[in-house]
Amino acid sequence: METDHTPRPMDRRHFLKLFSITAAGFATGCAVNPVTGKPQLMLVPEERDVEIDRKYAPMQFSADYGPLQNKALNRYINRTGLKIARHTHRPNMLYSFRGVNAVHMNAYAFPGGSIAITRGMLIELENEAQLAAIIGHELGHVNARHTAQQMTVNIISQVVVTGASLLAASEGYGDLASQLGMFGKSIFLASYSREDEREADKLGMEYMVKAGYNPYGMVEVMDILRRHSHHKGGIAETLFADHPMSEERYETALKRARTRYSNTTNLGFYRKGFMSHTVDLRRKKHAIKELQQGQEYTAKKQYVKAESMFIRALKEMPRDYAGLLMMAKLHLIREEPRLALPYAKMAKKVYPQEAQAYFISGYTELQLKRYKDAYNDLDRNERILPGNPTIIFFKGYALEGMGKYNEAARYYYRYLQQVNTGKFAQYAYNRLLQWGYLHQ
Repeated sequence: METDHTPRPMDRRHFLKLFSITAAGFATGCAVNPVTGKPQLMLVPEERDVEIDRKYAPMQFSADYGPLQNKALNRYINRTGLKIARHTHRPNMLYSFRGVNAVHMNAYAFPGGSIAITRGMLIELENEAQLAAIIGHELGHVNARHTAQQMTVNIISQVVVTGASLLAASEGYGDLASQLGMFGKSIFLASYSREDEREADKLGMEYMVKAGYNPYGMVEVMDILRRHSHHKGGIAETLFADHPMSEERYETALKRARTRYSNTTNLGFYRKGFMSHTVDLRRKKHAIKELQQGQEYTAKKQYVKAESMFIRALKEMPRDYAGLLMMAKLHLIREEPRLALPYAKMAKKVYPQEAQAYFISGYTELQLKRYKDAYNDLDRNERILPGNPTIIFFKGYALEGMGKYNEAARYYYRYLQQVNTGKFAQYAYNRLLQWGYLHQ
């Protein structure tokens, strides 16, 4: 146990002062927009983009059940992305691209250039030009620094960025979903404005065409989103919250392909190569759709229907990491930890390098009062994916359950150094107060 984290007695005034964090740490001033070349108010420096990316992108990928285990497919996605990235306004950034195991339809970018596409999106595609369109769109967000713009708006609106809110999981732990911290998205995945989306659409087509792809790949993607846009609520809503879809965007893409890029329609779609690389994924399309339906039923609290869909999907894909964890979490929501644990344990075996299964397994073992096993799983999670204060809190809780109060106090103290609101923070504070590490 690290001695530098040993809590020392302090009074309440000192305790509150410790956490009085403001947004003043952000650099202030104007910056030149990389796309337009014009000055704009930007309170977040470019190096902050990279810092945010390195710290929070891995957490989001884990929340989306980790990168695809199909390494060949992920290499293909990354090669395609890097090919397009060379033609952007910021070609020297450290871009990276991958598929993730989540089954809802989405693609997203972190501000430093880490980009992900979910399985639910990938199974809807039919050629590489469509993949290039999605990647190009996300590259548009990165190059135009849309996330930094949204953060600037938040700062101007006097939204205080604290260690708690950085993980978007510091309060609202009243239900299991919030406690697990796995159903939300990072606050650094910006909810873009319609103007941002229009600009990303425009840049995306520009980038993909420069990389040698047919502009109608973007038109086809817009048509896919248009056809799915009638799905509202539940998991399906995620994509359309981040990428508001309308007939206007489809028509704009079609017009742009017919006019500005009319002389490029002989460029390739590269269907054969895409089909070759995605053959295993497409073989699982039916089961992935069943997982989608199960998640939508879960969001609607129709748990019997959700379980039925998960069971059907796992019959087709018995070793599917995401499916196993979805079933485990469903049983936890239904307060059935004994039924949840076998699925979590199997998920650990299926994808031992990925963190989320250890979190779910550790949390489940806490419910069963298996504190030592819980601590070991949570510790493994933190070794794979450090930086999540929720794990620190649960490790403290496990140590408390084992009767190791001094060690538990150290973890509660570490937790409170990062998070000072919400039920977990109140619990940790009360324990430190009760054990004499804090004074009123």
